[in-house]
Amino acid sequence: MAFESKISLLNQIEKRIGSDVSFDTMPKIMSAISDILQNFEVVETVNRSNEPDDLLNIYLDALKVQGRSVKTIDRYAYVIGRMMDSVKIPTRQITVYHLRSYLSKEQARGLQDSSLEGTREVFTAYFNWLHREGLIEKNPTANLGAIKRAKKQKQIYSEVENEKMDRCCMSIRDRAIVYLLRSTGCRISEVTGLDRDNVDLGNRSALVHGKGNKERVVYFDDLTEMVLKEYFAERTDNNPALFIGRFGERLQPGGVRVMLNRLAEQAGVEHIHPHKFRRTWATNAARHGMPIQEVASIMGHEKLDTTMRYITIDNRDKEYSYRRYIG
Repeated sequence: MAFESKISLLNQIEKRIGSDVSFDTMPKIMSAISDILQNFEVVETVNRSNEPDDLLNIYLDALKVQGRSVKTIDRYAYVIGRMMDSVKIPTRQITVYHLRSYLSKEQARGLQDSSLEGTREVFTAYFNWLHREGLIEKNPTANLGAIKRAKKQKQIYSEVENEKMDRCCMSIRDRAIVYLLRSTGCRISEVTGLDRDNVDLGNRSALVHGKGNKERVVYFDDLTEMVLKEYFAERTDNNPALFIGRFGERLQPGGVRVMLNRLAEQAGVEHIHPHKFRRTWATNAARHGMPIQEVASIMGHEKLDTTMRYITIDNRDKEYSYRRYIG
């Protein structure tokens, strides 16, 4: 047993527990620990906490090559980086216990179960990839179980709420944004990323760039077509962007959210946000009998499970289906 290693370990133990025991008790505790250590070999390992850890950057580069969106990559970098800053050890030394401890602290901090599960899913994706690539020997998320979430009935916009929004839209541009979100089920980033050339008024369709820079065609109704024609008629600029701000620049998602928050106050409608339009569209499409595969394709989903999370089924839907198919 290396004498220096033993002394170093005893010093660390004394510092760790020194403030929790009395002055008279400390010598007895340290003597007992020293006697126990006589039967073990103590080897001081090299502290690698300050060594370069570039596994996260390697993973983020892989996400870029896979075509993942900048928003997704930034989120993964933030979530994983925050955990790394907390545990303060290199990736290869992280165990499931470190991750559980971190998630427990986040929970105590007030993070909701849904956000906590999202964080766990990011960790799982990261360490699964590292393990598949052979960059780590053990996967610390192998036994990191899913976090149970309380299932809440997600709401969609009613006809009355839609009418209130229509009456309170302050400009033809705002009305066009609301109508396009409502009739296409697009993500907010997809709507703000549209150019005028992407919109085919004659066919009532638009070519959008979704997640992973994947293109798909979405469709809109005749009311949206009418509003878009009015909006195009009042545009006198040469900006190719479909929607622009008051200074002539392309409107960004944050600008749309500000507009929707203002609209919520004016219309007296709670929680006007883009994803609720998307959920409403998916639910209405399913209620009208559109096959779930087609709903998923229009929404830009690769997995049907993702689409199903957007569809709200209430008791009236279930009763109608029962009466129709069972009796």
